[in-house]
Amino acid sequence: MVTGLSGAGKTGLLRAFEDAGYYCIDNLPPKMIPNVLALAPPEWNGSAGVVVVADIRGRRYFGEELQSGLEFVKGESGWEPQIVFVEADDRTLVSRYKESRRPHPAAQNGDVLAAIGTERRDLAGLREIADVVVDTSSLTASEAKKRFARLVESHEGRLSVSITSFGFKHGAPMDVDMLLDVRFLPNPHYDPKLRPLTGHDEPVRDAVLGQGDTKTFLAHLRGLLGFLIPRYAAEGKTYFTLGIGCTGGRHRSVAIVEEMARHLREVGVDGPEIDLFVRHRDLGR
Repeated sequence: MVTGLSGAGKTGLLRAFEDAGYYCIDNLPPKMIPNVLALAPPEWNGSAGVVVVADIRGRRYFGEELQSGLEFVKGESGWEPQIVFVEADDRTLVSRYKESRRPHPAAQNGDVLAAIGTERRDLAGLREIADVVVDTSSLTASEAKKRFARLVESHEGRLSVSITSFGFKHGAPMDVDMLLDVRFLPNPHYDPKLRPLTGHDEPVRDAVLGQGDTKTFLAHLRGLLGFLIPRYAAEGKTYFTLGIGCTGGRHRSVAIVEEMARHLREVGVDGPEIDLFVRHRDLGR
C-alpha cells in the first residue's frame, strides 16, 4: 500500500510500480483491499503483485477499516503486505501546489498550509507503522523518479542499500534508517586551500581519511554494516538508508560516504547480494 502526503509524489511511485509489472489501483478505500485480493487472478501473485494507493482523498475510510484490511492481507497465504509512506516538508509541498495550481484535497478556503498540517496529523498513525518512508523534499523530478525506481527494484528480493551525505545546517534527512554525525572530525572548510573543493577531490579526501579518528570510525562502521546488513536481509527488509552528516555536506560526509561505498563495492558483506546507491544531497549548495 502506498500512502502519504498529497503532493509528495505518490503518483510517481505508483507509475514506477506499474512500469515494473505490478497491478496498480489509485485512491482505493482500504475496506476494499480484501475484495481486490480475493478477486486477483493467479498471475498477479507472481514476482510482482498488487499496489494500492490509499490516502486523504478517502479519509472517511481510514481508522479501523484500514487496520482490518491490513489484517486480512497478513492472514492470506502468498501475500506479504508492506506500507510505503511518501512525504515532503511543508515548504516543498506548498511550492508544488503553487506550481501545479491544483487544489489540496483537505484545503478549506484555499489555505494550503493549514491543509498540509491537518493531513500530516491525520496520517501520523500510518507513518508510524509504515515499512518504508520516502522523503522527496530535496529531490528534483528526475531524482524522485530514480529513487522510486530503486525502491521498486528492492522489492524483487535484493536488499537496496543507500548511503547519503548531507549537511546538518540544511536539515537532517527524514527518510533514513540510521543517521551518523561526523562533525567530530576537523572541518576542511576552515582551510582556505580546501574550502572551494569537495569530498570528491583528492586533497580533501586525504585530509579527512588521513585522520586517526576517521580510520577508527570507518573500522567501526565497516564492522557495524557487516553485522547489520545480513540481518536486515534475513528479516525481509528490502531497503536500508544510511545518512552521514557534517556541517555543510560538502567535505567530511562526502569523503566518508565515498569511502564506505568503495568498501562495500569491493568487499561487500557476508550473505545477501545488495544493490548499492550513493547520493550527496547538499553537494550542489
